[in-house]
Amino acid sequence: MSASQDTSSSDLAAPTEAIVEAIAAHEGVDVTDIEPPAYDPLYTVVNPEALDRLFQTPVDSEGAVRVVLEYEGYEITVDSDGDVEVVDRPLAGDSIDRPLED
Repeated sequence: MSASQDTSSSDLAAPTEAIVEAIAAHEGVDVTDIEPPAYDPLYTVVNPEALDRLFQTPVDSEGAVRVVLEYEGYEITVDSDGDVEVVDRPLAGDSIDRPLED
């Protein structure tokens, strides 16, 4: 089963902060609960400084940035407009609800 959580911020939090906030919102927990030992540090899957720097550079509509990563059983998409999407990843053996490409 798949669920998603979209989070937008008018003042555009740093992507690393936005990821943690989106996961907390998705799970219905306080943002301070998203820390070790219950969760692996975010740096185990992405360089936090590099991710934040990537989104500090202004982009025009043709140069939009999107980063997709897997973390704690979720597929997380971060867009240059500040949107963060958290989607549950299917468990091994579960069907995927998208067509296979040739």
